[in-house]
Amino acid sequence: METSDVVVQPYNSLLTLKRLTLNADCVVVLDNTALNRIAVERLHLSNPTFAQTNSLVSTVMSASTTTLRYPGYMNNDLVGLLASLIPTPRCHFLMTGYTPLTVERQANVIRKTTVLDVMRRLLQAKNIIVSSYARTKDASQAKYISILNIIQGEVDPTQVALSRKSPYVQTAHRVSGLMLASHTSIRHLFSKCLSQYDKLRRKQAFLDNYRKFQMFADNDLSEFDESRDIIESLVDEYKSCESPDYIKWGMEDPNNMMTGEGSTAGSLDPKTGFVAILTAAANMTGSMSIAALQHANAHGQLWYDT
Repeated sequence: METSDVVVQPYNSLLTLKRLTLNADCVVVLDNTALNRIAVERLHLSNPTFAQTNSLVSTVMSASTTTLRYPGYMNNDLVGLLASLIPTPRCHFLMTGYTPLTVERQANVIRKTTVLDVMRRLLQAKNIIVSSYARTKDASQAKYISILNIIQGEVDPTQVALSRKSPYVQTAHRVSGLMLASHTSIRHLFSKCLSQYDKLRRKQAFLDNYRKFQMFADNDLSEFDESRDIIESLVDEYKSCESPDYIKWGMEDPNNMMTGEGSTAGSLDPKTGFVAILTAAANMTGSMSIAALQHANAHGQLWYDT
């Protein structure tokens, strides 16, 4: 949000968020601001390149499909993976956390990580790839709706001793973990988008770029207004998730503003289930380690898949 060189980014983000809200089944949010922060603060890269940033994204993308590539008795398809993470159709924006993150030059340094260390670090704000998470006092009061932790690494020593591993495969850490979470603090990222949009809209800045398109012909900017209303409603819904009376939210919606008239939001097709990712990635890498899966929902219940 803060690192883009595109002056019309607030307009583009607003139009995109409307369609991701109404039409996507799940959106994994990877924030450029957070990616650059992690690269600078965690990986000590003074001027991270696009290749290094994309490497972080590809690591997260690869880890998120671990349970699909190494299936167990649960979470072995997209429908099962998302069903427990998205309790309501509109709250389908997920944030991610990953630890430990490395770059190519650090790959030969083996870290003695443990499952306990990884589980603890996944909840720390510095490892979350969304800049709004716990960065303000208001955001620190936000709550988890659901969490899925995917832990990869060494398993029982006897199983490792009996297995044959390719000498080509090199791991820079003994245990790594990915967190996929539905967290109400994501609304602050959307609020920032609305704030940036409002600043440009009040000044009528750069709107001529859009009037060239048929959608905005004859100075019709209703698409922007509708998009803003939908995102503002999404922010309100995430905020209401923090209160015990959330079940009553949005019961009166005569204009279909909450879900959008004719929207297919929430109808996950098992044949075309799709996870939208907001940041481009390159060179997806796979993991050859044995995966163990730990799932915890908002009530602290645990399931293990070893």
